[in-house]
Amino acid sequence: METNVIVVGGGAAGCMAALAAAEGGASVVLLERNEKLGRKLYITGKGRCNLTNSCAVAQCIANIPRNGRFLTSALTRFSPADTMTFFESLGVPLKVERGDRVFPVSDRAADVIDALLRALRRAGVDIVKDRATALVLKNGAVTGVKGENGRRYTCKAVILATGGLSYPATGSTGDGYALARQCGHTVEPPRASLVPLEAEGCAEMQGLSLRNVTLRVMGGGKKALFEEQGELLFTHYGLSGPLVLSASAHLEDAESGQYTAYIDLKPALDRETLDRRLVRELAENPNRDLRRVMETLEPRSLIPTVLSQAGLEGSEKANAVTKAQRRSLLETLKALRFPITGTRPVEEAIVTAGGVRVKEVSARDMGSKVVKGLYFAGELLDVDGYTGGFNLQIAWCTGRAAGEGAAEFCLEREKDGF
Repeated sequence: METNVIVVGGGAAGCMAALAAAEGGASVVLLERNEKLGRKLYITGKGRCNLTNSCAVAQCIANIPRNGRFLTSALTRFSPADTMTFFESLGVPLKVERGDRVFPVSDRAADVIDALLRALRRAGVDIVKDRATALVLKNGAVTGVKGENGRRYTCKAVILATGGLSYPATGSTGDGYALARQCGHTVEPPRASLVPLEAEGCAEMQGLSLRNVTLRVMGGGKKALFEEQGELLFTHYGLSGPLVLSASAHLEDAESGQYTAYIDLKPALDRETLDRRLVRELAENPNRDLRRVMETLEPRSLIPTVLSQAGLEGSEKANAVTKAQRRSLLETLKALRFPITGTRPVEEAIVTAGGVRVKEVSARDMGSKVVKGLYFAGELLDVDGYTGGFNLQIAWCTGRAAGEGAAEFCLEREKDGF
């Protein structure tokens, strides 16, 4: 089979890249190993598809902690506002929810995928079920793709949009890393990001959800790597929830034992105000055990851990609690401590950190600086953001840039007689 552009991977980035290339005048073949396109899209946003974040470009970049500036050009040319306009033009009405998260009005990820599929068909993109096993290279340029069953595809440009390692059941099994390495690209070691953290001392609070707390993660040298207020969840293995997923994006080596999570259970109260609250509660319940008094301050399942870290038994009578003990209790409420021992497996991560080194990729069109005619899009690149629609925005804007770049490259090749 011969075509101008071959897109490898039918996820968010691949679909957008194929559309952009076709709109740029190129003939396009989209290779997808699964029976259906967008397998991972079906599960994003808990099946509702948080497809972008309704924010300005600068704010979007601020929510992409790894190589966010690399995306300045792509995001400027295809911003979150452009993404919203694009999907509404495809017949997908959108709504904006808390945190500027954008969802289909229907709350159905399937509506986003169906709209993309209709657009691909209208654009004349040829969708082929096959798995790319190797790229065909000649004189420093990509000239084709080898399929899983020996089928060969000839082309002028290839866009790799195979995803990372998260959610392997959807087809993200790291194929693109091998294809990139085959061409001489450097791949930063893939690891889990936006993933729950394993931590000591959490099992007895399993299932407890805390709202309006502040999570601070400290690294080696007592440096704060992350600090934000929001929600978190205790699990049998450690910590999860929105705050924890965002914090995980900052941990380069969570298994190293150098990170500790601190939870401020009362972020709305400074220490002086909280101390007055403790004094009042103790004074109003002089003959009650301390653990019972604590029930006016924190959920029951959390109290044993708070008391233990404060060095208290809980059986102390309120009127016998010393100033030093009260101070220890206060400090614990402001900084409940949990040593981090690792992350959950990359298969449980929302997104994969690491990937193709961005210094080897053109920020303008996602084109390879190593091989002519090769382009990258989406999670395969060493770029990842926080939760809230930012990772799908990365997919849309890099897919758009790669598709436009590949189409432009093919037109130039044709003018030169290739």
